[in-house]
Amino acid sequence: MSVQSEGVLRRNFCLCCVGVMTLAASGVSLSPRQVFAKAKGIVDNMRDAAAEAEIVTHKLRGGLAVLEGSGGNILVSSGADGTLLVDAGITASQPHIRQSLADLGAGPIRQLINTHWHFDHADGNEWIASDGARIIAQEKTLVHLKAAQRVEDWDFDFPPAPPKALPSETFASSHEISANGDTLKLDYYAGGAHTDSDILVLFERSNVLHVGDTYWNGIYPFIDYSTGGSIDGTISALEKNLGLAERDTIIIPGHGAPVSNVVEMQAFHDMLVAIRDNVASLKAKGLSLAETQAQKPTKVFDEKWGQFVIGPDFFTKLVYEGV
Repeated sequence: MSVQSEGVLRRNFCLCCVGVMTLAASGVSLSPRQVFAKAKGIVDNMRDAAAEAEIVTHKLRGGLAVLEGSGGNILVSSGADGTLLVDAGITASQPHIRQSLADLGAGPIRQLINTHWHFDHADGNEWIASDGARIIAQEKTLVHLKAAQRVEDWDFDFPPAPPKALPSETFASSHEISANGDTLKLDYYAGGAHTDSDILVLFERSNVLHVGDTYWNGIYPFIDYSTGGSIDGTISALEKNLGLAERDTIIIPGHGAPVSNVVEMQAFHDMLVAIRDNVASLKAKGLSLAETQAQKPTKVFDEKWGQFVIGPDFFTKLVYEGV
């Protein structure tokens, strides 16, 4: 992860970082859920951070670019057909996103694809739809956005999204659209991955693959068991991604350094498999969660992957829940 990328990520999640550092300094050990619950609220703090965060633009090939700094990484396609976005970021970033799009010379936003339902990827739906864009998503994303949702590990209840923010076009397993001279293949990770609503978006001509939150580049991921995610599903999704990607495919992760490749994604996959196997072995011996955490099943990976919001103990908890 570049220094610049890490800085943007840390600004986006400053609540969690400050909370963890404060607790460490005081000698008090709380779970991430307890940190979130005792603070203003993860969503409110993410909104506050997104309102101030710099948006960093990474230009790719084929008229594509990535905007980093508002929740999940946003992929931009601009050209004669107008602008298409993959993911919408957080509404509080709207002025910064608009400015970044203007700096790219992008036209009006005509299409938006949600990779899944989570707040940091779909909160901007309403303002983008109000600009005249149609929103495309897997049908379970619509189900989640239409109703109240609880994310247990965040200790947060999301209200239903406003009607304007709801996807206007949904699909079950796969979908294809055209934009700016490229063909986009949208494919659902059946069975659940990070959530039960995740999709990938492949730009065929440009050979750019956005895989949403099935891949967190350089950091341990969050898995939302509350809405159908699982460690095994995430690993299966990565195997699907790896089967699609070629040596020169540009891969866009949901979080982490926003421009990646098949070698880095393979390393993420291998790390997840090793930790899953370690935790499963300990759980099979009858060890409790606390006893499993004490065995440090992530230890050999922590220096590289465990230096951000999802720390070793919390990630062990997420894996333990699913094995």
